[in-house]
Amino acid sequence: MRALLRLLGLADADPDGAGVGGSFTAPDAATVIGPSVAIKGELQGQGAMTVLGRFEGDIVLEGELHVGPDARVEANISAHKIVVAGTVRGNLSADTRVEILPNGSLTGTVKSGSFAAADGATVKGEIWVERPAPPPGARPA
Repeated sequence: MRALLRLLGLADADPDGAGVGGSFTAPDAATVIGPSVAIKGELQGQGAMTVLGRFEGDIVLEGELHVGPDARVEANISAHKIVVAGTVRGNLSADTRVEILPNGSLTGTVKSGSFAAADGATVKGEIWVERPAPPPGARPA
């Protein structure tokens, strides 16, 4: 999968080479919504997912969601981590982190343990960064 995405110019040669400010690098996703695909509805699942096309609805994912540079997503999204290189409108909730890469665009609400927007990113909306709740039985520091 990574080789195909590199050929399309959607992934770096170095899988660890993109941070905020870097280029879009799609994970070896279990699910890929291709650039010519448009979906309307609700997606639920585990593992990584990459959207390269269009999606409208709700996404509940126990894993990472990556939105590619030419993708357009209008959704309420809940995932472990969300990385946006395309256009997203909606409410985002991430357990660990939301990243908006250069040229990425987010309009909506973000609730996450961490948030980062690179130079060149567009963000319009509200952002709440909160520490995740401690596991049951954990003692306060």
